[in-house]
Amino acid sequence: MTKTTTITEGELEDLRGTVRAFLAEYSGEQAVRRAVAADPGYDVDLWRRLATELGLPAMAIPEAYGGDGFGLVTLGIVLGEMGRAMTPGPFFSSVILAAGALLASGDETACSTRLPGIADGSVVGTLAVVEADGAWRTDGFATTAREDGGSWVLTGEKTLVPEGSSADLLLVAASTPAGPALFAVDAGAAGLSAGALRTLDITRPISRVALSETPAVLVGDLGAARQILADVLVRASVALAAEQVGAARACLEMAVAYAKEREQFGRAIGSFQAVKHKLADMLARVTLADAAATEGLRAADGFDDAPPAAVAAAVAHSVCSEAFMYVAAENIQVHGGIGFTWEHPAHLYYRRAKADQLMFGGPAVYHERLLATLGV
Repeated sequence: MTKTTTITEGELEDLRGTVRAFLAEYSGEQAVRRAVAADPGYDVDLWRRLATELGLPAMAIPEAYGGDGFGLVTLGIVLGEMGRAMTPGPFFSSVILAAGALLASGDETACSTRLPGIADGSVVGTLAVVEADGAWRTDGFATTAREDGGSWVLTGEKTLVPEGSSADLLLVAASTPAGPALFAVDAGAAGLSAGALRTLDITRPISRVALSETPAVLVGDLGAARQILADVLVRASVALAAEQVGAARACLEMAVAYAKEREQFGRAIGSFQAVKHKLADMLARVTLADAAATEGLRAADGFDDAPPAAVAAAVAHSVCSEAFMYVAAENIQVHGGIGFTWEHPAHLYYRRAKADQLMFGGPAVYHERLLATLGV
């Protein structure tokens, strides 16, 4: 069992309060709008402070590599608050995807070389898996790796790469004669280019990355990427679920507050049965999503009484994606016409909800993934 067992409920709530207060002061709605409009799509100074003052990127990285050694249950508190505030930044790409891939590789050299920088926030990492068809896969990559005099070079194109234009380190999945493998590529490497894509969710920059005979370093065993990427998918799915719950709860609270404040026909709109039912349905979805995300985080941390991690992750991704999408859409409805305007934050959550729903595949894909993990 992981070190999360040493964290008490009270300490988790203290962590939640600290992160929430910090983000409320420095990552409010206007700060988010300024950050996404600037290069590289997030507040670099805020990212530095999250790393140096709060130590958030280091939390779930093992102590041997400069981290604090906590598990995903603890990190889920941070992710939930970041989702709640819609804070732009490379936390998901660097801490969840890149660090997760390095740890899953079991490559001691790569971990000891790369993870300390991710832990202290000085290095921003990301993971490049998806190609032209938009599918998350574990093999069959069009991107190829070729051994050249004892070194490796990569050629191909990746798309939907989170923070791909600003990352210092890219972990790239590619085909080799021995099977799919993972490679580390440093920003600025010869033949590497990246361009930002125009996307629905403006709070999470996504890029297309091209590689042309680009020097790379093998991470993990040759041909071992299938299991590495499967492990990363579990970690990323439950992390995303935690984010989604935080964001969905923010939408619910926003809708409830407006229903109490906005009057129609001399009464608060929340006093009408139709609005009450809508808010009750939103609460039910958020509560169910919270339970699914919590179980997924516990399973990923290896708690003895948790279900298999792959099953719990697939359930969490499915339930939380549906719940966030529903609540974000209903929040707009409760707000009436004001919820459709650019000036209102409701659309930021709706855009994030839709993008999250399609991350790692849409509903049909993750339902099939769940059935596959259950052996159906």
